[in-house]
Amino acid sequence: MRIDIISVLPEMFGPVLDTSILGRAQASGVIEIAVHDLRDWTDDRHRTTDDYPFGGGPGMVMKPEPVYRALDAVTALSDAEPFVVLTSPQGRRLDQALVRELAARPRLLILCGRYEGFDERILARADLEVSIGDYVLTGGELPALVLTDAVSRLQPGALGCSDSATDESFSEGLLEYPQYTRPAIFRGMEVPPVLVSGDHARIAAWRRRESLRRTAERRPDLLVGAALSPEESEFVNGVVQKENADRD
Repeated sequence: MRIDIISVLPEMFGPVLDTSILGRAQASGVIEIAVHDLRDWTDDRHRTTDDYPFGGGPGMVMKPEPVYRALDAVTALSDAEPFVVLTSPQGRRLDQALVRELAARPRLLILCGRYEGFDERILARADLEVSIGDYVLTGGELPALVLTDAVSRLQPGALGCSDSATDESFSEGLLEYPQYTRPAIFRGMEVPPVLVSGDHARIAAWRRRESLRRTAERRPDLLVGAALSPEESEFVNGVVQKENADRD
């Protein structure tokens, strides 16, 4: 997979992209990531990428000319046609389902928003606008890093364990079950006996139940439409009712 990122602050990316899983995945050829400075496609000595909004108002708006030039030039760097993503608070909320959709594409081109946003004509070049949450950031660089990390770790070979990407929170629409490691007893707190029993069927059943419990307690909205057995539905309804009673 290839990921191109266009930003007015390319220096923000190196410390994250060059370390840990992302760094190793690039070194091994699993993914290819290139960061491009939008200012390289400006045509004035101040390297201007923004201007005042028509109609007045606060802030500045990203100009279409350098963005269009950048998109044309970066697109031409590879034979694969990129899926163009704009980071924007008005975009589709990023969740694991969307991450999987984007991870399946051979190439992404991420354009980072800044200032008061994009000139509306830039949106004509986008395949999708993506938001990482309902809050305000100073720019789209952090969302671009979040998106890059999320899709990169789903690429085959990116993680040390092939099951790691599927056996975690949100991979099946639920929060992950509690995890423990050695020692078995720490400051009087003991690991659940089932996890050291060696009975894999009981362990799987315990993990499923605890995943349901944790989701019902912390994110009951994730249970809407979840594929649950009648017994599991009864269990989570009991957990949710208890949580509601405790709040009253």
